Amino acid sequence: MSPKRETYTVEIAGLVRHLPLFEIAPGVRIAIFNMLGDTEVVMAVTRELARRIPKEAEVIVTPEAKAIPLAYQLSIEMGLPYVILRKSYKPYMGEALSAETLSITTGQPQTLYLDEKDIELVRGRKVVLVDDVISTGSTLQAMRLLMSKAGAIVIAEAAVFTEGERAKWRQIIALGHLPIFTANSKNAKKA
Repeated sequence: MSPKRETYTVEIAGLVRHLPLFEIAPGVRIAIFNMLGDTEVVMAVTRELARRIPKEAEVIVTPEAKAIPLAYQLSIEMGLPYVILRKSYKPYMGEALSAETLSITTGQPQTLYLDEKDIELVRGRKVVLVDDVISTGSTLQAMRLLMSKAGAIVIAEAAVFTEGERAKWRQIIALGHLPIFTANSKNAKKA
């Protein structure tokens, strides 16, 4: 049985979800948005993001793993191919490109890889970087670096949520914003 956990309630694309709060540093908690397995959320946020993403987009690019259903559904909704930036290298990826980032959820450095087969798919094309949540921007920075190395043209960056300092994310196409919770936060409640 899981413990009673404080949650943060959000309304996103007409749906309500209660996001569990997890401590990521002493006295600092974040609301965890995990759309894996939540088909209703994936479908709703995809429809809304597809309306906001520039129509000249040619490829959707996302990091592994929680945003994969979002990228997949966006590719269907918009009629575009999608590329997954992997978090581990596999021999079948050939001469993959790589960039390092620091994950806020694990606190560990991680490397993103662009599969050799996908380099030609993005080269010279207008891409949209998509993630579930953009918090520190480190994954986004690694995604930008990989697209630059591959010769892609990033025309937009989108997420379901931004997190933390709202002003920092004005250029992101986002459906909502999540605060970072500290000992002084009063926005959470027990589930």
